[in-house]
Amino acid sequence: MADEKKEAKSFLDKIVESYEWTIKRLERTILFGIRFVIPNKVVSPHGFLGMLTFITFIVLGVTGALLMFYYRPSLTGAYDSVKMINDEIDFGIVIRNIHYHASNLMIFLAIYHLFYQLFSSRYKIRNEIIWVTGVILGTLTIVEAYIGYDLIMNIRAVLAINIGAALTYSTPFIGPVIADIVIGTGFDDLILRIYTLHVLIFPMIMIILFTLHFPRNLVFDPGMVGIIIGALFITSALFPVPLGDKYTPDLPAQVTVPEWYINPLYALLRTELDKFVMGVLLPTLFIMMFMVVPFIDRSKSMKITERPLALGIGISGVLQSIVTTVWGFYVDPDPRKSYVERLAIDPYLFFGVLILINIVSFGGAYLYSKYSKKSPTPPRRTRSEPINISKETIEGIVYAMVITEFFVVGVSLYMYLLGNLTFGLIATGLSLIIFGFISYGIRLITTR
Repeated sequence: MADEKKEAKSFLDKIVESYEWTIKRLERTILFGIRFVIPNKVVSPHGFLGMLTFITFIVLGVTGALLMFYYRPSLTGAYDSVKMINDEIDFGIVIRNIHYHASNLMIFLAIYHLFYQLFSSRYKIRNEIIWVTGVILGTLTIVEAYIGYDLIMNIRAVLAINIGAALTYSTPFIGPVIADIVIGTGFDDLILRIYTLHVLIFPMIMIILFTLHFPRNLVFDPGMVGIIIGALFITSALFPVPLGDKYTPDLPAQVTVPEWYINPLYALLRTELDKFVMGVLLPTLFIMMFMVVPFIDRSKSMKITERPLALGIGISGVLQSIVTTVWGFYVDPDPRKSYVERLAIDPYLFFGVLILINIVSFGGAYLYSKYSKKSPTPPRRTRSEPINISKETIEGIVYAMVITEFFVVGVSLYMYLLGNLTFGLIATGLSLIIFGFISYGIRLITTR
């Protein structure tokens, strides 16, 4: 028994030594010349949400490049090529599922990152350029995802295309010019051009903006990256992307809604007010509200309770995003009503709710800020004692996880050989998550 324990420790020591050897050598390469920082301790992922967003961007680039081998950007070939990827290409449905869910994950992480930076006052430390480029990147991420699912040419995609076309033509002065460049003379022109935007032009712009957006020190946490990508793989296996119905010109109008990140815009358009004001002007003002925060929030304090303007913008932004997204999903269930009647949103009710949200958000923020200044300072909480786990126990847990990792990897390979892609993808995701916890375990061992 003692010999087995000694062998286990020896094996773990080799893993720790290999980990430290690799990190020390990478520090001398160009990769670490851009100052990647791998934390020595387990830290909150809030501090590197931007890096996690970029990792998801890389996953999208890899899976998107693989999908490009089989996708045909034309009116007659787009839907059929995606169907072929789903049904005939080895691992095609796996790659497509990961690509789709990664786009949703990147948008969620980008939005989460923005609001975390806002509430934690990170933009006040000479980070105005980083903040502005971040808002632009978040907007481009949503647009990039929007034109990506337009390429499928199913009913939902054509709905999104019609929304975009209507907004383009409704924009004065530059609208017709943009329409000539992007839309062209028909669907074949449109698909080829948005395909070029999706796979080349927008990614290039985003990469350039990343170089301006990244701070000097980039926190790269292999453990959290493994956990995030593993969760992405499992989600992709459990929730496969439906192909939807193929669009044909003679197809009657159907009641449907676009993806969740387009729903706020869709809800605005369904008020049936001026398209340019609802679909272009108001969303632009919403984006600009966040972009100018560093320049209008002149408070020297870093505490969110002492910055009522930023607090109000943050609360209002969160609530408006949630309400308009949910409202965009709502469709009148009465089948006796016409297509237009089922989708129509009462503008008085809609904007009444948004105005009420702003009043409550900004009024509550200022009242809370005023009250918190007058209220007595609460007693400082005593720091709770950390849970004391011996190094030997951690080593035992890590050793068990390493054995489990080999087993799960074997299961995933076996499932792929059997052709069971769903369970294979779940096992792959689980192996990445286990790798993440092994990384944290090794980190705990090295700090003891």
